[in-house]
Amino acid sequence: MFQIFLRFYEELNDFLPEKWKKKEFSHFVAGGRSVKAVIESLGVPHTEVDLILVNHESVDFSYGVQPDDHISVYPVFEAFDIQPITRLRPKPLRETRFILDVHLGKLAIYLRFSGFDTLYQSDYNDKTLAQISAQDHRILLTRDRELLKRRMITHGYYVRATHPKRQLREVFARFHLSLSVPLVPRCTRCNGIPEPVSKAEIFDRLPPLTQQHFDEFFHCEVCDVLYWKGSHYQRMQVFLQAASIPEIDHDSF
Repeated sequence: MFQIFLRFYEELNDFLPEKWKKKEFSHFVAGGRSVKAVIESLGVPHTEVDLILVNHESVDFSYGVQPDDHISVYPVFEAFDIQPITRLRPKPLRETRFILDVHLGKLAIYLRFSGFDTLYQSDYNDKTLAQISAQDHRILLTRDRELLKRRMITHGYYVRATHPKRQLREVFARFHLSLSVPLVPRCTRCNGIPEPVSKAEIFDRLPPLTQQHFDEFFHCEVCDVLYWKGSHYQRMQVFLQAASIPEIDHDSF
């Protein structure tokens, strides 16, 4: 066993006990451990880390810690270029797509309403979430920090907020989504893409008041749901504006 010194920056402190937050602290480790193993043993998932400096030099996750190392750990720099130092994840995803765990069903609805390609099923287990995230290059959003420690996951984020609307604000801020709001809306039920449909084609399926007051409709061919710009749509627009998220209007629901 030998002593090392660590400091975690910005939101990485969310994973640490109060005594270690926002300051350098000493820690004893066994020889032969990688810096990745040390970081995750302290509760910080590797997907949250984008830069590690050891004695002021950048290293990757495989670096073997040495006695008296001073280790600085920084969160992801999604919007910044930190080359030529060693970035620890692949480049940010060019197309922002998500997969969410079982705890984030409401957030999935909000992200789909905002137009983002978002996979969610209540029966996804941890193995399935990790595999889909890796294979489809999707950002895994979760409330389970242990899930983010799986080796195959390269793009993931631990959602701090517990209220769904606060979660949406958090994710928009974290991934700078206001800069890349999609032009194509998503079905809030299944993540499909609703297409315009004539009122005559679906007239018999509409509630009486909807038949009277609305003329523009959209149909999801995947799950057969109909959409129109009713009161739910208007409430969501009010929320998005209050959250400083750009108004979503794709000539859709």
